[in-house]
Amino acid sequence: MLFEPHTYMNCSGQAVRELMAFYKAEAYELLVVLDDMNLPIGRVRLRANGSAGGQKGLADIVRHLGTQAVPRLRIGIGCPPGRMAGADFVLSKFASNELETIDVAIQVAADAACDWVFRGISYAMERYNRKPEE
Repeated sequence: MLFEPHTYMNCSGQAVRELMAFYKAEAYELLVVLDDMNLPIGRVRLRANGSAGGQKGLADIVRHLGTQAVPRLRIGIGCPPGRMAGADFVLSKFASNELETIDVAIQVAADAACDWVFRGISYAMERYNRKPEE
């Protein structure tokens, strides 16, 4: 099932908690897909658990579920330029020279999510957490 909360992303924990309760699902059965300013643009990274790493939406989900054992798929969007605020950066459009990189990252992330579903987190992490060939 694909679920997009209709709350502000930084407040998505309650919606996720209610969905999980309704379906009687466990946190390890959830894959949170999110952007990440701490990863280079286009880089995809999976983790089975851990801290939110400054991502407020993930932090809210972790808080509402009461565990850091929430699998997550991060898609790197790079750092804000200069002194641009993080919130302004994540809501801005990608530069034209970044669009191809993001399109590829979205496809890779979709493939990673499918592998997570059908082959498990360990397989998906091994396959997709490698640094891209330079």
